[in-house]
Formats: sequence, C-alpha cells, structure tokens
Amino acid sequence: MDEDGLLGGKFLFKKLPDGLLDKMRVRCTVCKAKFKYHRSISIVEDDGLREVIRAASGDVCYNPPLRGTTQSSKLVQVRNVALTGDHWTSVNNNNYLGVTAHFIGNDWTLQSFALTVSKTEQRHYAEVCADHFLSVANEWNIRVKLTTLGTDSARNMVAATRLLPFEHMPCMVHILQRTVTVSLNDSTFETALAKCPKIVGHFKHSPANAQESKAQQAAHGHQTELLVQDIPTRWNSTLEMIKRIQRNKSVLTTVLAQQNSKVTMLTDQEFHRLQKLEELLEPCQYVTELLGGERYVSCSMELSALSHLFRIMEPSDDDPGYVLGFKKAFTTDIAQRRDSSNLTWLKIATALDPRFKDLKCLSKDERREVWASVHDLLMAETHAHQPSAQTTEEPSPKKNKMSICLLGNAIDRCLNLYKAEPKIDVGECPLQWWLKREGAHARLAPIAHKYLSTLATTVPCERLFSHSGHMIQNKRASLSSDNVNRIVCFSNWLSAKKD
Repeated sequence: MDEDGLLGGKFLFKKLPDGLLDKMRVRCTVCKAKFKYHRSISIVEDDGLREVIRAASGDVCYNPPLRGTTQSSKLVQVRNVALTGDHWTSVNNNNYLGVTAHFIGNDWTLQSFALTVSKTEQRHYAEVCADHFLSVANEWNIRVKLTTLGTDSARNMVAATRLLPFEHMPCMVHILQRTVTVSLNDSTFETALAKCPKIVGHFKHSPANAQESKAQQAAHGHQTELLVQDIPTRWNSTLEMIKRIQRNKSVLTTVLAQQNSKVTMLTDQEFHRLQKLEELLEPCQYVTELLGGERYVSCSMELSALSHLFRIMEPSDDDPGYVLGFKKAFTTDIAQRRDSSNLTWLKIATALDPRFKDLKCLSKDERREVWASVHDLLMAETHAHQPSAQTTEEPSPKKNKMSICLLGNAIDRCLNLYKAEPKIDVGECPLQWWLKREGAHARLAPIAHKYLSTLATTVPCERLFSHSGHMIQNKRASLSSDNVNRIVCFSNWLSAKKD
C-alpha cells in the first residue's frame, strides 16, 4: 500500500500477521482508533464514519444522512407520485424488482428516479408482486401519495394491480408491440418473414461471410452495416431486420450466388411484400420512440398516438389482400387492448394537456363525459381544501343549495377559461405551459399535477435493467444483491442530477 495511506495519510490499512493488508479495516493515525472501510458507496452508513465526524465536529448527536435522503426530501414536497415497475432475471438466474418514481415538482418539471432494484426470492404470484410494491411504497413513505402503477401486460402484474389501492396504467409500448406480433401471425407476411432470419443468420454467425458482405457493400457503394436479427423481446427489431435486408438486396444476392449457398434468397414478390410491411410498421416505430424515448412523456399522449395509428391502419378497398389482413388484425387487436386499459385516467390526462385539450381523438359524447369528470374533480378538490366549519350549527338547506350553485358556477367559469386558451403545438412542452399559467388556472393546476405525472410506458424500469445487465455479468455474478441495488440506484440518481 502507498505509504501516504488513505486521505493523505490520515488512515492506514490494518496489517495481518502474515504481512498482508486487511482492506476491510483502517486505523486512524491521529487517534489510533480502528474503523471499518468500504470502497463502496455504503460507507456513509458506517458507524466508524459517524463517530469520526462527531469527534471532529464536536456534535455528539450528529448522524450522517442515509442513502436516499436527498431523494426522499423531494418526495416529501409533492402531493402525488406515480410508479412504474417490472421484474427482471439476471445472468445468474436471480430475480430483481425494479421500481421508479415519477412526479412533477413545484417548478413543473417531470422528475424520475429509481426507488429500488431489489432481489426477490419468492415466485411472482399476484399477491407476492402486490406485496413487493407495497413494501417499496412503505419504505419510502409514499403510499398515501401514490396515484398510478405502470406495468407491462403480464397476467401476474395485471392481477397484482387489482389488489392494490391505486390505478393501474398498462405500458402503451408493450401493448403496441404485442399487437404487432399478433397482426403478423394473422397475416400472410409470414412466408417472406420466415426467410429473413435464415439470411441474417448466414452472415451473422460466420465471420467469413460477414467479411465478404462488407466487401460487397463497399463494391456496390453501400454504407457498411451489419444485418439485424429479429428478436421477439426487442422492440421494432422486425422492422429493422427487413429494412437492412432491403437496403442490401443486391449485396446479399451477389454473395449468396457466388457462394452457391443453400440459403434461399427472397423473390421480387417477397421483397415487394416486405416493402409494404415496412410502410405499415414504421408508424408503430414512430409511436414507440415517441412514448419511450430518453425524455419520458405523460400518458396524455397515448390517446392521440392511438388515434394516429387507427387512421393509418384503417383498411382501404385499394389495399392488397395481405395488407388488408394485417390492418384488420391490427385495428381489432389494439381496439380490444385499448378498451381494457385505464381509459378514464387517459381521457382526463388528455384534457389537461394543452396540446390535446380539444379532445379531437374522442367522439362528442366522450368529450362531454370527460369534461363532466374534470368538473367533478374540481368540486372534490375545492371541498377538500375548504376550511372546516367552526360551529356545530347546521346551515339551512337553502344556504346549502345556494353555496353549491355558486361553487358550480365558479368551477364552470374555471373550465371555460381553460378551454378558451389556444391549443399549443405538439412539439411544445405542456408542463412549461402550466408553469406560466398556473396562477390563471389555480383550481385546475393541482389536478394537472396529478394526472400529467403518469408516464405512458415502463421504459424507465427497462433502462434500469439494461444498466443492471451491464453490471451483473458472468465475471461479476457473485455481486451481492444489496450492492446491485446501491450501485444502480446511485448511478440513476447521479444521472438525474446531471440532467
């Protein structure tokens, strides 16, 4: 060990009888006291560190802040918190639960951070999953603030949410990808698609074939790129596979002909069908990237995105049979999934988003129902914040009716004022709009806080698991679950702080 020791020579590692150093213990060169030493981030919770700071500061009551204190202080300041959660299995076959919190701060910015990536030992039955989410909520003291829980459409997760006291928000991107899979299975694109993985595998599993394809790409003046294999769990991989095969049609045809390979190349008719399929799948990719991008968006965009897809997928008499079959299967399946989602929540969130508050994606009857629901929410919000009566004297029925009438008129004026505001462009930020106009719509602002903090997807959890997968590799498979939780969460918090 360096003679200077830790912290400029103030601490030295303890020497063992065999002359080696015990790097779990250090000795203070000033007071000769011995302390535990952690290279991990949990050192802030070490008893030795607390005693050193107490001695140095003269404050015998000092306690260092625990992990998560900074994040907890943020949650204390807000009224509503939305969660997204999912399960993941690591390379050493351990199950982890990832949960992220989402809320709108006082500055009208949507904030998200990880609450846990904790190892779970029990089978993922609905009751167990529900208990896991409640444990996280209780640990962070946010149970009474929770509004929605976003999950994928797995049956155990859906069943678990029925046991919980908050709203369930299915992940829109998972729904969309499942619909695409169902539509492809029910269409006549399968014959052409069945050949594509074999072509990709021929070049992907052989370095020699891959090198030969690169040489032909250069000879044909194409950009050098690898083919992409279709993976069911990877969103939009089907689209990316057929796009790259089509771009490299001449290259692949030349290489396979020179090799006299047994791999069957696509016919011109099959290439034509793949072109049509690409046109059908590109809007789905657009919606996926829109809702699940780096900057997470509110669920208020879901109904508008679905309406956009319905317009594109509307069957036409001019469509070939194979396209018509795909469109019919798509619209039927996604309509069923849409109806089983939390439409009430989505509609109110859409109405409170200044980009979509005209509710053009809904029928006139549905619009009236939505504004009636918002009216009821305003009534409930007003009653909840009215000071309690200081007298036990019962007001007369006449006064009661008058006060209700006056309150109803005030709420109607509030809603009419909001509806009269000009709609903003889809590319603008709705939260910045609310930041500037919160004073003008003070009654409505708390409700917007609540509904616009719910995300459209569970992508934040997916990204936590991606980060965990980079960390828990075969060479680090014995990394303790506690350290996994600490490292992933702290990394997530530091990234959120930089943003």
